[in-house]
Amino acid sequence: MPRNQQILLDSRPQGQAQASHFKRVCSDTPALQEGQVLVRHHYLSLDPYMRGRMNDSKSYAACQPLGQVMMGGTVGEVAESRHPDYQVGDPVVGMGGWQEWSVVDAGQPGLLRKVDTSQVPLSYYLGAVGMPGVTAWYGLTQIINPQPGQTLVISAATGAVGSAFVALAKARGCRVVGIAGGPEKCHYATQELGYDACLDHRQHPDLKSMAQALKTACPQGIDGYFENVGGHLLDAVLLRANAFARVALCGMIAGYDGQPLPLHNPALILINRMRVEGFIVSEHLQLWPQALRELGALVAAGQLRPRESIAQGLAAAPEAFLGMLHGQNFGKQLVKLI
Repeated sequence: MPRNQQILLDSRPQGQAQASHFKRVCSDTPALQEGQVLVRHHYLSLDPYMRGRMNDSKSYAACQPLGQVMMGGTVGEVAESRHPDYQVGDPVVGMGGWQEWSVVDAGQPGLLRKVDTSQVPLSYYLGAVGMPGVTAWYGLTQIINPQPGQTLVISAATGAVGSAFVALAKARGCRVVGIAGGPEKCHYATQELGYDACLDHRQHPDLKSMAQALKTACPQGIDGYFENVGGHLLDAVLLRANAFARVALCGMIAGYDGQPLPLHNPALILINRMRVEGFIVSEHLQLWPQALRELGALVAAGQLRPRESIAQGLAAAPEAFLGMLHGQNFGKQLVKLI
């Protein structure tokens, strides 16, 4: 069995996460038992939710244990199998974590899934046709539920979730406005992803400026908002929201370091009779097949062409992760392991 490089969470951040909170080790891969498969990871997913799990505090999921491999999605291929449903060479997606190899109990539901790479690249199963894509689909279809012609806004517009969201929303006839960081990302959003407009939050760093920018970009008001960031962005959207607007609350990356994110005018939720709903996409697995079919069809038709930022080698994962938290990535952040 191969030697396995792994990255562990070595200590918990107090404030901003640092590379020193991680530790790289090498260990022996255990021999396979009946029903298990050995997976060689090709790509590792880096996602904002991982920062929240580094904290030892109340959350929607158990925190990342110290001294154990960092949790995370992976794609790769079966290298050895003692399970009848998996053959050597099968492309698979799972939650193998920050390591080069994983041993998986393939009979347990949800741990491993074979994927078709004939029309969808393997790496896309960690982004557009994976958890981020399904996240966009669920927030759009199950919470925002837009009608054709309505105006939708999304923060972190050029990331993995935003790239899928705009393709799904445009297919439903919506006007879509993104919020991203920097002119290059905003240009990419409008010229390649298909946003009708994109606002640079670095040019609008406060509530008054962002609210004015949203008023210009959304002259008919805002009917639906997909929230990934929080802070003054949510306050600005509330000021421009239409009656009965819906907010799909997916992430609050502005608060992952532990600082509170108070709302300036929560009474607007009542005044506008708004629906604000937080969700965790892993709690809705029954809808994943429907979402994945639509996302895969959009990729196959060329209507969803997300960009990827790829770091090389497991050792690059901590710095790539920290860079993603500060908006340095362009599209889905991955680590290539082979």
